[in-house]
Amino acid sequence: MRAAGSKLVIVGAGMVGSAILNNALTMGLLSEIVVVNRNAEKALGEAMDASHTTSFAYSPNVKVRAGSWDDCADAQVVVIAAGPSLKPGAASDRNALLRENVAVVGEVMTEVASRTRDAVVIVVTNPVDVVTYVAQNLFGYPADRIMGTGTLLDTARLRRSIALRYGVDTKNVHGYILGEHGATAFAAWSLVNIAGVPLDDLDRVFGAEKPFDREALLDEVKKAGFEILRLKGFTSSGVSMSVCRIIKAVILDEQSILPVSTTLAGEYGISDVALSIPCVVAGEGIVRRIEVPLAAEETALLRASAESLRSARAGLGIA
Repeated sequence: MRAAGSKLVIVGAGMVGSAILNNALTMGLLSEIVVVNRNAEKALGEAMDASHTTSFAYSPNVKVRAGSWDDCADAQVVVIAAGPSLKPGAASDRNALLRENVAVVGEVMTEVASRTRDAVVIVVTNPVDVVTYVAQNLFGYPADRIMGTGTLLDTARLRRSIALRYGVDTKNVHGYILGEHGATAFAAWSLVNIAGVPLDDLDRVFGAEKPFDREALLDEVKKAGFEILRLKGFTSSGVSMSVCRIIKAVILDEQSILPVSTTLAGEYGISDVALSIPCVVAGEGIVRRIEVPLAAEETALLRASAESLRSARAGLGIA
C-alpha cells in the first residue's frame, strides 16, 4: 500500500522526464505526480496523457497534473531531468553539455531550495556527476538528500551483459560500474560474481563458448548509451527505470545499496568531487557511503576518474 502524501515532482518534460513519469505511474507507490516544465503547455500535455492511463484496470489511481515550483514545498522526491540532451551525431561526450546544463540545474536548485529542504532530490541531467556536485554544494541544501543517477544504469548494463553471456537472471549478477558516468567509468571486476561465484570461476562453473573479455565488455557497456542514441535518437527507458529504482528505495525507506553519484568526503582518499560509489539509499536520501574493498588498480582508476571530473569542473571556474 502506498503511503499517503507520497508526492513526486518531475522537473523537465522531455523524453527522459516523460519516461520517468510513465514508469513512476506503474509503481503503485505514489499518491501524486506533478510535472514542472519551462514550457507549461508541454507539462500539461504530458500530465493529461499520462493521467488517462489511470482509468484502466490494475493501474493505480495516482493524481497526475502539471504544476509549478511551489509544488516542491511538500514533495517527498524531486527529480531533475531538465536541460538539453545529446543528439545523434553530436560529440560522444556528455561533458559537451556541461556549461549549459550546469546553468539549468542552478536555476532549478535555486527554485527548489527556496521552497524545501526536506525532499530527496535525484539529479538525472548530464553530465550528471558535475551537475550533482553543483546541486549538492552551492545551494545550502542538505547534501545527503541529493544524489545523481551516476553509474546505476551503467551497472545495470554490465549485469545484463554478463547475465546474457551465462544464461542467468540478471538479478543474480552482482558487481558495479564505478566512478564517472562517462569516459573514465570502470568496472570493479574484483566484486563481480553470480550467486557468489567470482568472476574468475564463471566460465568454468556456468560454461562459456569463449574466454571472458573484460575490456570488450566494459567498452560495450560504456558505449551502449551512444549506440542507443544513434539507433533511436534518444535514450529514455533505462535511465527512467534507474530513477524509479531510486524513488522506490526512498519511498519505502529500503536501505538499498545503489551506485549513485555523491560528493565524497575522504572515501578512497577522494574529497570534494562527486562520482559513484555504492551508497545506502533510504527515506532520507543517502544515509551511508560504502567504501567497498577494491583492488589497488581499481582504487587508482577511481582516483583518476575523480581527477578528470575535478578538471571538468575547474574549467567552469567552480571550486
